[in-house]
Amino acid sequence: MHATVLYSGLLVLLLAPLQARADELLRYPRAPGGEEYRQAYALAQLQQALDKAGSPLRLQPSEHPMEQERALVSLAEDGAVDVVWSMTSADRERRLLPVRIPLDKGLYGWRIALLRQDRPLLLRHVRRLADLQGWRAGQGHDWPDTQILRYNGLPVEVSSSYDSLFRMLDAGRFDYFPRAVIEIWDEAEHNREAAITIDRHLLLHYPTALYFFFSPHNPQLAETVERGLERALADGSFDRLFLQYYGASLGRVDFAQRRLIELRNPLLPAATPLQRRELWFHPDDLRQLRP
Repeated sequence: MHATVLYSGLLVLLLAPLQARADELLRYPRAPGGEEYRQAYALAQLQQALDKAGSPLRLQPSEHPMEQERALVSLAEDGAVDVVWSMTSADRERRLLPVRIPLDKGLYGWRIALLRQDRPLLLRHVRRLADLQGWRAGQGHDWPDTQILRYNGLPVEVSSSYDSLFRMLDAGRFDYFPRAVIEIWDEAEHNREAAITIDRHLLLHYPTALYFFFSPHNPQLAETVERGLERALADGSFDRLFLQYYGASLGRVDFAQRRLIELRNPLLPAATPLQRRELWFHPDDLRQLRP
């Protein structure tokens, strides 16, 4: 099922906090206008985890929209939000309290490029990392991906605004915009005013994880969410929810037909639970994908 459709159903769940007491609210960063669809899956997993842990907490967006870095700073310093979900890095895990269960099953590290519509074959002849170093990627200035790409010798143009990156690509400010395989289809649909298209030739991969982060001063909340996520993993509801949102997108990637370029991630914390096979996606898992 398409994530946009699921988001409309999730709105019903998010109205409940309006009648909840302040001490029953779990505040998350409000998305900028038009980007709410990008939060639907994480919010669904978060509410499911709270329910499975027996918590009365209900979700409440922050008063004002927050970009990613501002939300992380707020979580650490002023307590305007209680949770943020973001790609992990050693620095973020030093400052904040991660729940090390990857919401994305590691798929934020599997990347396909958005291209200008008039250059759909730009990456057709890219076969190794050195071939890609002649093209400029676009990324957010504070995203861990920016450091990862640069560490691997790839030129990167940055912006402080997520939505401006689509316009910058359209305007030729950079050549390609690597996006996670579980987000690129929705992003292309929601940015149709930009003359962009999805590359059909290349797949980038680096190990990473999307976690829920909490304040170090609120370990009980982190423990509650971790307990709920573990229960959801054990009874299969975590994977069912994941496939409900992303199964169709994964079916469109065509992993076997793309040339794979592996990148190193110097930001990956040593505590990343890579040994837990059930937490991570592998292309072989596509045989079991039945949303």
